[in-house]
Amino acid sequence: AVAERAEWAGAVAERAERAAASGGLGEAVLSAPADRPAGKMAISRGLLCCQRVLAWIPVLIITLVVLWSYYAYVVELCVFTIQNGLEKAAYLVIFHLFFVLFVWTYCKAIFTEPAQPSRKFQLSRADRERYEREESPEVQKQILLDAAKRLPVYTRTASGAIRYCDRCHLIKPDRCHHCSICETCVLKMDHHCPWVNNCIGFSNYKFFLLFLGYSMLYSLFVAATVLQYFIMFWTGGLPDGPAKFHVLFLLFVAVMFFLSLMFLLNYHCWLVSLNRSTLEAFSAPVFQHGPDKNGFNLGVWKNLEQVFGPQKKYWLLPVFTSVGDGQSFPMKSQSESHNPLLSNDEQWGEGDSDVDYYAATSGNTSVTVEMES
Repeated sequence: AVAERAEWAGAVAERAERAAASGGLGEAVLSAPADRPAGKMAISRGLLCCQRVLAWIPVLIITLVVLWSYYAYVVELCVFTIQNGLEKAAYLVIFHLFFVLFVWTYCKAIFTEPAQPSRKFQLSRADRERYEREESPEVQKQILLDAAKRLPVYTRTASGAIRYCDRCHLIKPDRCHHCSICETCVLKMDHHCPWVNNCIGFSNYKFFLLFLGYSMLYSLFVAATVLQYFIMFWTGGLPDGPAKFHVLFLLFVAVMFFLSLMFLLNYHCWLVSLNRSTLEAFSAPVFQHGPDKNGFNLGVWKNLEQVFGPQKKYWLLPVFTSVGDGQSFPMKSQSESHNPLLSNDEQWGEGDSDVDYYAATSGNTSVTVEMES
């Protein structure tokens, strides 16, 4: 390695001399060995790849448990253990109904992309270039203030500043947060769930709730129908065989999943009834008048409609029916229905496109601007 470095240094000196003699600089610079930078890039990419692969381990665990439970219930219990044909048929029909709904909602929660803010919330190329070139914090604040005047943003940081993401280069819509795992801003972000390897937010929160509900019903049904055969195996009422092991563990797993899912579902039902996200439950959203944990609470029924939609026939189906676009939300206080950064005659219209806005010429510059990551 030392000899290679010496040889490289000699080559640099030789080319520098030739370049100086010819009056040019084109050959004077010899790039340093790319081993270390390339090695660092390779290591970084390798770690990122490993991180993405490892993130699927919880999903793989759930998938394997579900596949085993399907085999244990359908084959070992219904086919080899249950003798009554009518009971066997009824169990299989109801089991497959819950199984399909459970798998359907689980896949929707996993593979539905988190909704991101539209480009109207991003700084324009000119504003971004001005912002990055500008060294004065006050001028940077003014650039962001001018951009925020055109947007329906009502929530602030804890210090009362405009919420800005310096990673995505956008002004955050209400209830939007940056997920460091997904590396993007997520509309109405609730939390990042490792069991679905996805961010739960506006686009898939309904699917997540249905997944919790149907997986809980799936576990409850399995536990309730397996219990009598568990007792029969335990007391010697049925002969020992391969089915005994599967039936015994099937009950334990079903009860364990049912209890954990019951508490989690109850918690999220409580959040939905108050129109709060998990993040808002820990840190109340801040409005112009200050923090208000019930700022988006419209009443239980309207809160349910915000997530499940106005048509009840679709509430239990894993199809998207949530109200709105995830970028603006109705609020409890009517005084927040106007952008606090705008004067009364400069309101933002919900029907505006990403390009067309109402003119924003307010002279109010007393609002502070703060970047959030």
